[in-house]
Amino acid sequence: MPPIPGSGLAKGLAVTLRTMTKKTVTEQYPDVQPELPPRTRGVIGLFEENCTVCMLCARECPDWCIYIDSHKETVPAAAPGGRERSRNVLDRFAIDFSLCMYCGICIEVCPFDALFWSPEFEYSETDIRDLTHERDKLREWMWTVPAPPALDPGAEEPKELAAARKTADKLAAQREAAEQEAAEREAGEREAAPRDAARPEQEGRE
Repeated sequence: MPPIPGSGLAKGLAVTLRTMTKKTVTEQYPDVQPELPPRTRGVIGLFEENCTVCMLCARECPDWCIYIDSHKETVPAAAPGGRERSRNVLDRFAIDFSLCMYCGICIEVCPFDALFWSPEFEYSETDIRDLTHERDKLREWMWTVPAPPALDPGAEEPKELAAARKTADKLAAQREAAEQEAAEREAGEREAAPRDAARPEQEGRE
């Protein structure tokens, strides 16, 4: 049976009419901010306190868009007779986002959790040279990093958290022992004070 003339047009108009009756899904950006997925790769934030200038991120970056400068400082010995040590001090940490391909290798290879993904994406510039952001800007983006997802109920406690809790408990026990020892010493000094004051009187009577 040959198709009825104009049936295709009628079907198309029917689709148009059905679509016109539906609520629009257009988000009025920038007045309405989009709801981004939790693992959005927007920009890279730097937590510089954890950076040891190991250079792994810069060496593994396929685009060579990470620039790091540092210098060495001598740390005095912690105890008398100890040996002085040297440590790296971060001077510059910059990422050229005009070259970055957002592969995330730098974040994965960082052994000290100094780099994190942030969903922030509003950092466009009119000059491509301004897309090289220094550590101050990367530090600001660090505070937009979402919290890590919760662990499964049956998952083991992270080793880092267990080690941190063990260290905190040990320090708390040492502090409590020191406070108790100081309190006992103070109580002993108070008890000895009246005795010392009574001795000259007894000697004078004799």
